[in-house]
Amino acid sequence: MTSDSLPQAVADFFAATNTDDRDRFLAAFADDAVLDDWGHVYAGKDAIAGWNETDNMGVASHIDVLDFDERDGSYVVSIQVTGDGYNGGGSMTFTLDGDRISRVVIAG
Repeated sequence: MTSDSLPQAVADFFAATNTDDRDRFLAAFADDAVLDDWGHVYAGKDAIAGWNETDNMGVASHIDVLDFDERDGSYVVSIQVTGDGYNGGGSMTFTLDGDRISRVVIAG
């Protein structure tokens, strides 16, 4: 499955990760966005950029979208991650504010 049917900002999150495009990655987020990675919370673009370096692009992550579902205005995306950091499956729930990501929750 591809991320083509997801909202643009969510699709950009995955495409940017997989092509190592840090500018495109950060542009997908609202300025006050929050990323919750298994209870570790990163608030704002600067903190999310730090997470990107330690846990995402900085460890050569590649994320495949397996499936997704829209629930109550959020997008729950089933993923498979490979790279030099976490390797395995999980889910990411994206909430949007307009055309930007306002919240991401990463869980199993």
